[in-house]
Amino acid sequence: MVEAKEYTLDTAGEPAVVELNEQIFGARVNPDLLYRTVRMQLMNRRQGTSSTKTRGEVRGGGRKPWRQKGTGRARAGSRRSPLWVGGGTVFGPKPRSYNVKLTKKMRKRALSSALSDRARDGQIVLIDRIRFDVPKTKEAISLLGRLGMGATTLVVVGSGEYNREVRKSFSNLHGVKCLACAGINVYDVLRHEGLVLTRMALDELKERC
Repeated sequence: MVEAKEYTLDTAGEPAVVELNEQIFGARVNPDLLYRTVRMQLMNRRQGTSSTKTRGEVRGGGRKPWRQKGTGRARAGSRRSPLWVGGGTVFGPKPRSYNVKLTKKMRKRALSSALSDRARDGQIVLIDRIRFDVPKTKEAISLLGRLGMGATTLVVVGSGEYNREVRKSFSNLHGVKCLACAGINVYDVLRHEGLVLTRMALDELKERC
């Protein structure tokens, strides 16, 4: 049985202990699948626009620099040779796609695996809701302190709770990231030690996984 503490935003009392969904938070941790998913995310972020010019693309070099024999110098056919300053590049990068694909089932299992790893270590905390009247970093710090969260924390709220006030309250905190549940991913879950979920986010997560 997987359990987590659930706090109330407006009440400073002792947290309740609730049972988490075994299918999402009690799955077997698969390190290989986690590695492949994180690699996919990082590779898919790459633009792949780096480009260099080969000797055939560098301007100039149409004429032989000097005659083949009799000068005492090495043979040369073009000033744009890779051996010359200003010449082309050999085996340099060219525009390409770095995209890596995984099946939908693999991505779901990887997310469950990452969430289960955090739940197993007791790093998941629930809260009924998160709401700020105005963007206030001080209130965000106070809330995380009351929840017992460490230096690196991922805060996941429901789609209806993700607004400017909530987003900007957490944005100035180093090591803290706030996401809507639709944007939760394996890389961010593993990158942060703690995970805070609202009730709305938890319900949306059940539909997603």
